[in-house]
Amino acid sequence: MKKVITYGTYDLLHVGHINLLRRARELGDYLVVVLSSDEFNLLKNKTAYHSYEDRKTILESIKYVDEVIPEFTWEQKTKDVIDNDIDIFAMGDDWKGKFDFLKEYCQVVYLARTEGISTTQIKEELKNDDRLKSK
Repeated sequence: MKKVITYGTYDLLHVGHINLLRRARELGDYLVVVLSSDEFNLLKNKTAYHSYEDRKTILESIKYVDEVIPEFTWEQKTKDVIDNDIDIFAMGDDWKGKFDFLKEYCQVVYLARTEGISTTQIKEELKNDDRLKSK
């Protein structure tokens, strides 16, 4: 069985997330998603709308995802790859080159992002949507 791992916050789930998860799963037989914990998001100065538990529940309901585990530090990736017997590490190509150090342990694949969509973009558009300001 070929195991794939990917990482993310997966807040405000959108088609770009689904495309990445689908394409990561297509690389192997089993997909592990390592989900940023609320504590780790705080360390990254990142705010998620949904709690870790809610984001985990959402991810577990997606047919491409076989397992969800928590991310607490930047440094845990090597341990995750080894402990979970991972064959392929997959990330969006906005991280290209950042995880090449894992090539010692598994294949590293950078997947093209879905054009025209991101959580940051959604948050910005919601913040600036005049229809929502009147409510």
